[in-house]
Amino acid sequence: MNLKLLLRAFAHPNFRLFFAGQSLSLIGTWMQQLAVAWLVFLLTQSGFWLGVAGFFGQIPNLFLTPLAGVLVDRWNRHRLLLLTQSLAMAQAFLLAVLALSGVIAVWQILLLSLFLGLVNVFDMTARQAFLAEVVESREDLANAIALNSSMVHSARLVGPALAGWLLAQTSVGVCFLVNGLSYLAVLAALLAIKVPPRRREVSGTQLVQGLREGFVYAFGFAPIRALVLLLALVSLLGTSYRVLLPVFVSEVLHGGADTLGLLTAAAGLGSLAAAVWLASRKGLPGLGKWTVLAPGVFGLGLVAFSFSEVLWLSVLLLLVAGFAMTVQAAASNTVLQTIVAEDKRGRVMSLYTMAFLGMAPLGSLLAGSLAEGIGAPNTVQLAGACCIGGSLVFAAWLPHLRKLLRPSYVHIGLLPETASGSQTAMGPTVPPEKR
Repeated sequence: MNLKLLLRAFAHPNFRLFFAGQSLSLIGTWMQQLAVAWLVFLLTQSGFWLGVAGFFGQIPNLFLTPLAGVLVDRWNRHRLLLLTQSLAMAQAFLLAVLALSGVIAVWQILLLSLFLGLVNVFDMTARQAFLAEVVESREDLANAIALNSSMVHSARLVGPALAGWLLAQTSVGVCFLVNGLSYLAVLAALLAIKVPPRRREVSGTQLVQGLREGFVYAFGFAPIRALVLLLALVSLLGTSYRVLLPVFVSEVLHGGADTLGLLTAAAGLGSLAAAVWLASRKGLPGLGKWTVLAPGVFGLGLVAFSFSEVLWLSVLLLLVAGFAMTVQAAASNTVLQTIVAEDKRGRVMSLYTMAFLGMAPLGSLLAGSLAEGIGAPNTVQLAGACCIGGSLVFAAWLPHLRKLLRPSYVHIGLLPETASGSQTAMGPTVPPEKR
């Protein structure tokens, strides 16, 4: 593996700062996510309430993300991130105070999860779009996206493992406190980042018009539409397995908080491996087939996991599932960020975020409800089968989508122009801003 090729985005000083600050903060974020799930299960002993907690934390992504995309295209993304990270830090400290004082209740967890979900709507959309500002070279953007994904999943590996250990040694309140302190790192990094003023061309348009432009732009181009829809399907039906992990730990594997941390970390390790592999790739060609193949592998991993009653096998299967899920999400992100017009970037990435995270609360609620009726293993089996079906359906579209994407790659200089990718092939297959 060519290390220089793998780490080429670190040549940009702003990206180095962004990466360092987010790395520490996200460890705390993953610690808090696991601690919240474990606390809700301890208080309720219910898979349904685990689904409700996941629903409250993620439902803002479904309804508000498109609005956030319009505003992210208009506002200063740098300042917005400073605000959202500060609010998330305040939420973590409040959770810590309630938990350490021994007065925390489920309704308080739900309200604070909803508040954090509202903050994350703007934070995640702004973070995705801000990458293009901290990495000035488009040629290095794909590498930066993959490295950013590796950062997220490294934290997903370390955070749950650390949380499991802390839960066994101390309490959930300590996990919340550590998360709150971790935000100091990202705030310091953001304050040190210096980016030139960004031209914002849509500030004079009406909000509703901006929303409409974003939807028309994204869903009017078949490759963007297909990537978003496939990601939404997997998020709705597949990723909700996470909210049921405490049930598997308690009722199937007969473990405790450390087992939950191990399973979550296994999925994180698979995700990290996927992100490193994507970062080591030199170009975009070939990513399309992985966005279609990965959901099928993810579904197979989930189906097999639902039958496992052995810890080491469950760990291995979640590692595979984590790898496949991240390949799909990061590859889709890379393709979208590469072909999108700069003045539509926030809105397109808001649709990506809505597909990846906005469907998850509905999936969490559905998974929790199904688990109460048919059990957690059967629920995960059904979800995995649906992911496999979606992969097969979208695989039939891939040859057509490749033909539509090639002119866009030629237009931005990532592929040489050939007879199949000539000017005459562009026409309506290229988004309006690319023509």
